[in-house]
Amino acid sequence: MKQAADALETRGFGRDVANAGLFFRRWLANPMQMGSIVPSSPALCRRIAAQTHYGPDEIVLELGGGTGVVSQALLRAGLPADRLYIVEIVHDMAEHLRETVPGAHVIEGDARFLPDLVPTEFQGKIGTVVVGIPLLLVPVAQQRRFVDAILAVAPGRSFILFTYWLASPIAHEKLGLTAKREAWTAMNFPPASVWRYSPK
Repeated sequence: MKQAADALETRGFGRDVANAGLFFRRWLANPMQMGSIVPSSPALCRRIAAQTHYGPDEIVLELGGGTGVVSQALLRAGLPADRLYIVEIVHDMAEHLRETVPGAHVIEGDARFLPDLVPTEFQGKIGTVVVGIPLLLVPVAQQRRFVDAILAVAPGRSFILFTYWLASPIAHEKLGLTAKREAWTAMNFPPASVWRYSPK
C-alpha cells in the first residue's frame, strides 16, 4: 500500500502541495471520508476558484481542505491568505495544511459544528463556502446537518460543492435549496463538476 501511495507522489500529483501519498493513505483508512484516491487536479481547482467570490470585509470558508490544492488555487486567484479559513477534520491533514498554506487559518474540527468553529466576528461575513466533503456518500439527514451548519454561519448565501457525480450530489429539493451546475471538467480523475446551492 505504501508503494502505491509513493507511486502517486512520483507521478506529479502536486508534489509541492498536494502530498498525494498522504491523501491516498487517508483514502485507504477511510474511503467514505475522502471521496477520491487522488487530490483535485489544477483544472478543477481553477474552476472552483473562479466560482469563489468575497467582498472587502468577507472571508472564504473551505470545508474539507485535504492536502491544500484547492486552498492554493484560491490564493493564486488573489485571495489573501489571512482571509481563508479552512476546516479539516483529519489531524494529519490539518497539520499538513498549516505547513503548506501559511497565513491561512486552519481549524481542526467537524464541519457539522461550524457555529462553534468559525470566529463569531466572521459569521455572516462569509463570501463563499467551498465544500470539498463528499456529501453524496452520506444520508439526507446528515446532509441536512452540514447544510444547516453552513447556513448558520453564512445565512442567505449560496455555497459551492465539487463532486465526481454528474447529477446533484445532495438532495437539494429536500433540503430547501436550488441547485445549478456551474462548471465541469474532464481534466480530473474522475471528471468533476462544481455545483452552486442557494437557499430558496
